[in-house]
Amino acid sequence: MRWKSVVAWLAVVPGVVWAVVRVAGLDTWYPMVQLIAFTPQVAAISVVPVVVNVLLRQRYAAIAAGLVAIVLAACVVPRAISDGDPLNGAKGQELRVMSANLLMGKADVAELARLASDVDVVAVQELTPEFAESFGKYFPYRVVYPAPGVGGSGVFSRLPLRDAGVRRNPWGFLQAIAEIPEHGVFVESAHPAAPSSRAAVEPWRESFRRQLGATPDGPLRILAGDFNATIDHSVMRDLVDSGYRDAAQVVGKGLVGTWGPYDGDRIPPVTLDRVLADRRIGVRDVRVLDLRGSDHRPVRAVLVLP
Repeated sequence: MRWKSVVAWLAVVPGVVWAVVRVAGLDTWYPMVQLIAFTPQVAAISVVPVVVNVLLRQRYAAIAAGLVAIVLAACVVPRAISDGDPLNGAKGQELRVMSANLLMGKADVAELARLASDVDVVAVQELTPEFAESFGKYFPYRVVYPAPGVGGSGVFSRLPLRDAGVRRNPWGFLQAIAEIPEHGVFVESAHPAAPSSRAAVEPWRESFRRQLGATPDGPLRILAGDFNATIDHSVMRDLVDSGYRDAAQVVGKGLVGTWGPYDGDRIPPVTLDRVLADRRIGVRDVRVLDLRGSDHRPVRAVLVLP
C-alpha cells in the first residue's frame, strides 16, 4: 500500500538529516546548534524507525533506518567505553583537577569545599566577588577574575600558582589562566559564551575560535570548565582534535550528564562540563558529582603528569 511507503520514509528522513548534520559538522546554525546537543537521546530512539519499517515490511526504508542508527551509535557509543589509557599507569605525579560552574555564585560554598577537599586545583565559572572571597578561605593560592552574573572566572589551588592572565570571550565570559610552576602546567577555567539564542550563535563560535589549542611540543595545558558545547558540536570536536583528550571519555564516562535537569528544569541531561587534558597527560579517574545551588554538576579528574 502506498500509505505504508509514505509512513516508512517519513519515519526515516528526520534521522537521515540529523546524522548528516552531525557527521558533516553542519550544526552551527540556529536552532540546530542547541538541538545537536541531544544526539545521544536521538541515537537511543533511532531504533524506533527500524522497528516500524520492519513491521511495515518496508525493506529499503528499514535498511536506511538501520544505517542511520548505526551512524548515530558510532558517534555516541565510544564515549561510554574506556579506552584503557596506557598513561594512567605511569609513575608521574598525580594532579587532581575539578571544574565547577557556580550558577552566578549561588552554589553552596561549603559543599563545594567538601567536594574539593582532596583536590589540588579547582577551576570555577560564574565566579562572583562574594563567592571568591568565601571560597578563597579553603585554598592558599588563587588566580581570580570575579564579576557579577555569569562572566567571572577563577582557579583555586593547594599548589603555588602564577597568574598567567585572562582570556576574554564575547559577552563578558572570562577565563582565568594559572600556571603551576612546580609542574610546568597551565590550567585554564574554560567558559565560552552560550548559544542561548540566534544572536548568541556567532559569539559562541567566536569563543571557540579564541580557545587555545593544545601544543604537543609546548607547555602542558589543561582546560577545565563549562564549555557550553557537547562533543556532538563540531567546534568542540575541533578543539579536542587540536591535541587534547576529554578525561571523561578516556575512562568511559563521556555520556554522564552535567547540565539540564539538576536545578529542576525538565531538560534531558547533556554533557557541557569537562576536563580536557594535553594528550601527554594520563587520566586515572573521573567522577561527576552533585553541587547544591548550581544547575551544573562538578567534574573531578585524577590526571597523571608525564
